Amino acid sequence: MTGTTSRFVIAESPFKSDSTASNKCGFTLMNNQVGVVVAEVMRGKPNVTVMPLPSMIRVDAVGRMDIVYDEVSEALGEEPGYFDAAEFEENMSTHYGRMIHEDDRTIMFANPEDAAEYIGFDLRVG
Repeated sequence: MTGTTSRFVIAESPFKSDSTASNKCGFTLMNNQVGVVVAEVMRGKPNVTVMPLPSMIRVDAVGRMDIVYDEVSEALGEEPGYFDAAEFEENMSTHYGRMIHEDDRTIMFANPEDAAEYIGFDLRVG
């Protein structure tokens, strides 16, 4: 085989980085008794997707999502007020987006400007 050269084509990596804004926010739950119930409550909300994995559950949303504590308490078969920010954080492994804890819910925002507007924070310098 004189005069021929081999050409190797490298496949594009599925793990390449992409720095464009996704307009998404989300969190990862432990795949346990409470995490499964939280995921099921969130599955019924608009713009939310739930992906069960072997040891965790991904919950992602476009724009904004609200984790309403009493909805989770009811789904767990508990009294209102049982599920709260501390219980949520105990079952959450990680999150992305801007998180705001209120007395009755946790709100996740994909866009930091939306979160700032919600809490009345002025992002302008000066």
